Parts: sequence; structure tokens; C-alpha cells
Amino acid sequence: MRVLLVKTSSLGDVIHALPALTDAARAIPGITFDWVVEEGFAEIPTWHPAVGKVIPVAIRRWRKNIWETLKSGEWKRFKHALRAEKYDLVIDAQGLVKSAFLTRYVKAPVAGLDKHSAREPLASHFYQRRLAVARGQHAVERLRQLFAVALGYDLPKGLGDYGLDVERLVELPRSKPYAVFLHGTTWDTKHWPETYWRDLTVRMGHLGLEVRLPWGNPAEKARAERIASGLKNAVVLPKLNLAGVAKVLANASACVAVDTGLGHLAAALDVPTISLFGPTNPGLTGAYGKVQIHLASDFPCAPCLQKKCTYQPTAQDQQRFDLKNEWPLCFTRLNPERVASRLSTLLLAEELR
Repeated sequence: MRVLLVKTSSLGDVIHALPALTDAARAIPGITFDWVVEEGFAEIPTWHPAVGKVIPVAIRRWRKNIWETLKSGEWKRFKHALRAEKYDLVIDAQGLVKSAFLTRYVKAPVAGLDKHSAREPLASHFYQRRLAVARGQHAVERLRQLFAVALGYDLPKGLGDYGLDVERLVELPRSKPYAVFLHGTTWDTKHWPETYWRDLTVRMGHLGLEVRLPWGNPAEKARAERIASGLKNAVVLPKLNLAGVAKVLANASACVAVDTGLGHLAAALDVPTISLFGPTNPGLTGAYGKVQIHLASDFPCAPCLQKKCTYQPTAQDQQRFDLKNEWPLCFTRLNPERVASRLSTLLLAEELR
């Protein structure tokens, strides 16, 4: 059986789909998935043994210059790639109009979420099979249920398995123990204060633990350099691709992350991770997997799910906190002392395991 999967972005969303592929491969011997995914994340599907062909798409880039996309022939080549194979089924696991639109070019029945389940209800009009999956669940579990219903097998019990061969990334013998701090994220409100990262790095230095800081753009590099400045136990990594970051994570003793796609990659690689949530809800999109600790703020307005903080500090807030360096204030409930305590416990547990 050959299935075309449409799950284009983002990084975390793409990683969330992997356990569903593992379920399907175990339930249906010989099943193969081709995967339509944003070009920037095209490497990830190749890590799963059930994936045959990856078909990159560049919706984010194409829509910035539609004329050039048509003129260059990129769009034509993409449609040709969709039609090059015969599929038994198409699964749109994105549930958006833009992903559903892509299924029009494939001559096979299309399954996806019904209008009550999809993020964009209009997307369901593109599907021949509209499937109900209850909201309010973690994204990984929703995808596992979607695949089980679409492909006709019983949903396995227990925690989903990403199906990645982590051992091929692990270096033996292991180098000096280190933690990875994933400080970069998209929303301004999801950033743990920079001064907190530096404080936590200092605390790890007192334990003799090295901290490695990856980065993906100039702003993140500058932040990593500020966090590491003058600290002997902090290492700013060189620019790495996803495979490079995966290798660093796979060999780490632990990881601390904000709500970011790389945090989901750490979970997929079974790295013990503490994830910090201020404005977002870990119950729906938190890091999913073994030894994943979610620290969520209990600030009065959290989780607000807002990209811009609108909280108005009280007079007491102004007295207690440094509003310039401890913003957004929801993260004051997740201060370095609290995170360091949980991280120390996590590291000790891993040593004793």
C-alpha cells in the first residue's frame, strides 16, 4: 500500500506526525508513505523507515513571488512529482486550506479531518473521506487517531513511538557530559528571559556541566553569545543544519527548551528535556515522549496564546521584578532557581538509570 501524506509545516508539526507513521507501519506490513513537506523540513521525513519519497514544497517562498514561481517552472515540476506515483490514499494531516488545495493534483481518494475537527473547517470540502477526531487532545494523539481511522486499524495503546534510529546519531564513547539550551523560538512572548538563561548556565557551571547553545539566525547567534559571554562552561555552537542539531541533541545528557520546534526534535530523540511554557499550552502541543517535563507558568493570564504580551504590570510587579530583563512576567513563575532544581534532579535520575 502506498499513501501520500501532506504535512507541510511547521517543524514541530512535522515531528508530531512521526508516531502515526510508526503505528501504521506496524499495523499494515509493507505500507509506504511519500511525504509532501516544506523544503526547510524535508530532511526529517527521511529519518523514518516507513517513508519512501519526500516531495518538497515551498509554499512560504512561492507565495512571496507567484509570478516567478510559475515562470521558473517550479510549480509545474511540483505537480508532476505529485502525479508521478499511483497512490491508494492521500492523507491531509495539516487540516488547512493550503494543504487541502495541494491534494487536488493527486488522482486518489483523499482523507482528512471533518469540518468540526480541522483547524480550518473549509479544508474538509477537498476530501472524499471526512473523519472526526476529537479536539482538546495532544497533537500527536490526534494524528495517531486520524491515521488509524483513515487506514482502518486499531489505535495502539500507550505512548506513541517516533520510530527514529537514535543510535546512529549517538557517539561512543560519549564525550564530556553536557546540556543543550534551546533558547530560540518564534514568538516574542515565548522567549524565556535572556538573563534567566545566563543565570541557569552559571548554575550548571557550579555542577561542572557544560552548556551548548545552538542558533539558527543572526539574532539567535547574538543571544547565544551574550548568554555565554565570560562563562567557561558555555559553548556557542557553529551554524548547524537539522541533522547537525539532531546529533548534538542525541548525545546530550539533558536539554532545556522554550516552546520551539527543536524542543520537539529533542523529544523525538528521547533526550530528557525540561520545556518552559509561558503563553502557550503544553497540554495540546507540549514536547511528547519519554522523560519530558513541562514547566508551565501559573501567572494569572497564562496561557494567553498571544504573540504580543498585553499584560499591564501592577505597582507590586514594578517593585518585585526588573521589567526590562524579566519580561514577559509569566516566566517569573519559572525562575532559574526553580528550573535549575528540576534540571539537577533530572540529571541525577539519568545517572542512576
